[in-house]
Amino acid sequence: MRRSVAAFLLAACTAVPALADRLPDKADQVVQYAISVKLDPAAKQIAGTERVTWKNPSKDTVGELWFHLYWNAFKNSQTTFTKESGGQLRGDTMARDSWGWITVTSMKTGAGTDLTKQLVFMRPDDGNPDDETVAKVALPEPVAPGGTVTLDIAFTAQLPRVFARAGYKDNFYLVGQWFPKLGVYEPAGLRGRETGGWNCHQYHATSEFYADFGSFNVNITVPSSFVVGATGARTGERANPDGTATYTYEQADVHDFAWTADPRYMVVKAKFSARGDVSPEEYDQAAALLGRSRDEVMLSDVDITVLLQPEHAAQAQRHVDAAKAGLKWYGLWYGRYPYRTLTVVDPAYGAGGAGGMEYPTFITGMSSVLFNRWPLDRVRLVEMVVVHEFGHQFWYGLEANNEFEEAWLDEGINSYSTGKALDRAYGSSTSAFELFGLKMGEVETLRLGNSPNLRFNRIMAKAWEYTPQGDYSFYAYQKPEIALRTLEGLIGQQAMARVMRTFQERWRFRHPRSEDFFATVNEVTGKDFTWFFDQVWRGTDIVDYEIGSAVSNRVVQPRGIFDDAKGRRTVGENDAAAREKEAAAKGLALYDTRVIVRRSGGVMLPVDVAFKFAGKPVEILPWDGRDRTKLFTFVRAERLEWVEIDPDRKIELDVNWLNNGRRMEPDGRAAANWAVRWLFWLQGIVAGLGLL
Repeated sequence: MRRSVAAFLLAACTAVPALADRLPDKADQVVQYAISVKLDPAAKQIAGTERVTWKNPSKDTVGELWFHLYWNAFKNSQTTFTKESGGQLRGDTMARDSWGWITVTSMKTGAGTDLTKQLVFMRPDDGNPDDETVAKVALPEPVAPGGTVTLDIAFTAQLPRVFARAGYKDNFYLVGQWFPKLGVYEPAGLRGRETGGWNCHQYHATSEFYADFGSFNVNITVPSSFVVGATGARTGERANPDGTATYTYEQADVHDFAWTADPRYMVVKAKFSARGDVSPEEYDQAAALLGRSRDEVMLSDVDITVLLQPEHAAQAQRHVDAAKAGLKWYGLWYGRYPYRTLTVVDPAYGAGGAGGMEYPTFITGMSSVLFNRWPLDRVRLVEMVVVHEFGHQFWYGLEANNEFEEAWLDEGINSYSTGKALDRAYGSSTSAFELFGLKMGEVETLRLGNSPNLRFNRIMAKAWEYTPQGDYSFYAYQKPEIALRTLEGLIGQQAMARVMRTFQERWRFRHPRSEDFFATVNEVTGKDFTWFFDQVWRGTDIVDYEIGSAVSNRVVQPRGIFDDAKGRRTVGENDAAAREKEAAAKGLALYDTRVIVRRSGGVMLPVDVAFKFAGKPVEILPWDGRDRTKLFTFVRAERLEWVEIDPDRKIELDVNWLNNGRRMEPDGRAAANWAVRWLFWLQGIVAGLGLL
């Protein structure tokens, strides 16, 4: 009975009892927002009032409040955001002379003390004097530990033409990060802080957001012809004499609020049913995998609203099904989605900059009329974006990490979770697309971005520190996903599932950091994986194991002059050849096999090496992967047919799987198979163009 390195680690890890923390139901309400906002579609502006109440979560006496004023990032060409992005972000280009801004026109305490002139812009990250995305205000009376302060704020904001998540396109509006928003006061000990203080970063090109949990009550006034969607549940609506309508939305236990308006939206309603969309067998399987009871993995019903562009009507069910896939698989694995609603927004044509974004209970998708029908109806961009953005309800929404400083904790973990959910929902070989006979799944898609040249940044870096800027996508999304898949390969599927569940249970409605995830891995597995995290998360090098050489030659009979007790004797060429022929005829010939495996990359991981000798089962031998080279030698009756490092592809971090194997004789079957697939694909394209 053979045992690979990964199997040994799995056995050791799963011997540790499963941890089970209670899944929290609610957050500590640090901040409360009551906002009323009105849209002026002619000026593309919003005007609002905001009453914000902040509770001091620390043992410190706090004398000032810090706010994000995100839309000032679009105010001019000299802001930190604009200079870092160069006016381009996520494939979108900022429209010329379409500036956005936010101005606080009034700020008073609940007692009426005017603080407007005391609002001061701060530049904590780069000192850029033209950046006005962070401001602080000194309070007339400091807030005692556990005490509260209330401010009444009036503001006006100009929407930019859709760019970087928010803005307008004709009568489509996506309004995110739109109100004066408090930063996070971190008490000593939170996320490793030595002393308490405000964490309130400027708006950078590659960063997203960080905020405290609280409650929102928001009144949104728009022309009555507009369809509105927003974070939370709609709890009221009224028609106004001036031809507008006001909609009220409420949501507790969240740390942000976004909304949208467009008169062209087609409203699609659906419901995720905890009993109808998940089978009893799936509940039982999840419970067994996680070591939880059936009750602990039960989900809740959720009302789904898809706000769809009319030209995408044919994709309505695709959006609904993708949302249900997210609710189902994330819920089963990580704990039920705790909110009653989910709104999925389909941005208007030309407003792609608003697509692929997440806010609590509110996400934006990404689509095109090209995906309405064959042949692109099974290119799963729609599904991938909806599932991924829904997944942020867990990794960023419920676990409110600091996306400025540790982007991988939401983007990387969520990319890993997205891939697994897509594989379950659409098949591991077809989760990316099925097109003209060509199929591709998550693993193949993911590996397209893994390169031996990407070795100059580390996963654990502030979002704006990656160089060049384009590497942010790899180090925040792709590499962490590949690293987590590799970790799963090392510890096993069950141990990994329990790591992820425990991490969510322990840090839901809180602010985790990377070290909290690492500690959860060590605790659940009962082993110290610091060596892995130091190399992969904190280091910059790559994984690359390869076959250096492989020979398997028949053992030759001795030739030459030999001295022994009987004297000197000579074995000639003819005698030796005759003996070799006789041994071969009797099946007694031996083969001398020598295989050199090499570690080309700097990262050292335990790997399996598979050997296939003629007529024998595959033999797996472990290698700790630490030395630069290792020699495997065999003297056997069978000739080596092939050798392969990591045959089960558990080390997805390996940048080049093509050098992992070696056959002693050429085998054209794989090339022929790919040739047939590509010919079929090409034929399908030509047929689709009407050329056949």
